[in-house]
Amino acid sequence: MVSVEQSHGNDSHLGQYLGQGVGALQRQDPELYRLLELEHERQLETLSLVASCGVVDPSVLAVTGSSIVNVTAEGYPGKRYHAGCRNVDEVENLAIERAKRVFGARYVNVQPHCASYANHTVMQSVLNPGDTILGMALDQGGHLTHGSPVNLSGKLYDVHPYGLDDTDALDYGRMAELAQEHRPKLIVCGTTSFPRAIDFDRIRSIADEVGAYVLADVTHIGGLIAAGLHASSIDAAHFTTTCTFKQLYGPRGGLIMMGRDADTLSADGKRTLSQRIQSAVFPMMQGSPEVHTIAAKARAMGRLLEPGFRELAERIVANAAAMAKALTARGYEVVSGGTDNHIVLFRAPGGLNGLIAERALERCDILVNKNKVPGDTRSATVPSGVRLGSNTVALRGLGPSEMDTCVDLLDTVLRAVEPGGGGAFHVDEAVRADVAAQVHRLCRDFPLPYDRSAAADLVGAGAEL
Repeated sequence: MVSVEQSHGNDSHLGQYLGQGVGALQRQDPELYRLLELEHERQLETLSLVASCGVVDPSVLAVTGSSIVNVTAEGYPGKRYHAGCRNVDEVENLAIERAKRVFGARYVNVQPHCASYANHTVMQSVLNPGDTILGMALDQGGHLTHGSPVNLSGKLYDVHPYGLDDTDALDYGRMAELAQEHRPKLIVCGTTSFPRAIDFDRIRSIADEVGAYVLADVTHIGGLIAAGLHASSIDAAHFTTTCTFKQLYGPRGGLIMMGRDADTLSADGKRTLSQRIQSAVFPMMQGSPEVHTIAAKARAMGRLLEPGFRELAERIVANAAAMAKALTARGYEVVSGGTDNHIVLFRAPGGLNGLIAERALERCDILVNKNKVPGDTRSATVPSGVRLGSNTVALRGLGPSEMDTCVDLLDTVLRAVEPGGGGAFHVDEAVRADVAAQVHRLCRDFPLPYDRSAAADLVGAGAEL
């Protein structure tokens, strides 16, 4: 056994190893290193308003590159199929316990590789091919894995989509009608481009009336739930899934969580719902877990437990509301008239579509994403809308007062775009240069949480080894 004193004395070994890796990459593969450096600099100097993005803390990045990645650990803590897993077991248990504390869950599985895998795993655990499910339509704000025809979920199951009403609010009445008509085994809720709060308790009531399970995918509001700024799905839904990136600022991975239903017996009367999830993740859907990603999830969950996260989450909400208000003031059509979370969805103005808007803004170092809007007659590749998100600008420390500046820059670009045939467009070079310069100044005034001197020391340490 290694004593505490010995362990503390060896703390530098991991840092030296990571530093050696960076230094070796710089020396041995300068072409790849150059590209990675360019990408890092791009992120530092661009204004990201992409709703599906977040920023990974340097400490989380360090975990993903640590030597724990070398361990093969099929199975679960204490029940592995390989030796050498005692530290991995502790790391996985730490990630589970921290996630339980963050979300108030009774059961957490930290092994899913991503939220999409998590959704498919839940479905596989309680459904058979051909079973009926309700899911939010993609053009109404749902996700591919909620039953889209082009996704495996739409091909395996009999899907009946629900969506929004005439006021762009979630149509719970129609959901209830569909549930009574089709008697689904599962109702999937949670969205990717719906800017309003979701009433998980109401959805559970609809499901209970027809004997359906509820799967809540909270990928886009997980941070707000963790901070207590959005109603939690943990006890309302039978299953809650989320990615650990985006609003949790962790690695790319997924979680499956359960609250009061964790120990409920499933339909077969033999296993609990949490036991079905446990076996559905492994061995049904996945083999060896990404243990370095699980470790990074543990670090991310630890950061969410810190007092400062509530303040960050409040800024996320306030910034999104400020963007929606600023867009409306400039004449843009904002879907649902505003937002309750980090998402702002609006229709591209004039003769533009979402694709042209996205590309024109990117030329000025403002990042958004094209997105379908309710009732959109255009395809998902050339939709009518633009989706914004406040996760990254909130992390930079920008507040509501700076959101007016951000929207003003966005508006300046979109008003200067001259669309052409076949998706071509032109932005006046003087406008482009001026907006890009303002973006760069804004990003330098509100930098990402990144210590250049510490990074330089790390590279230098690697070069010396």
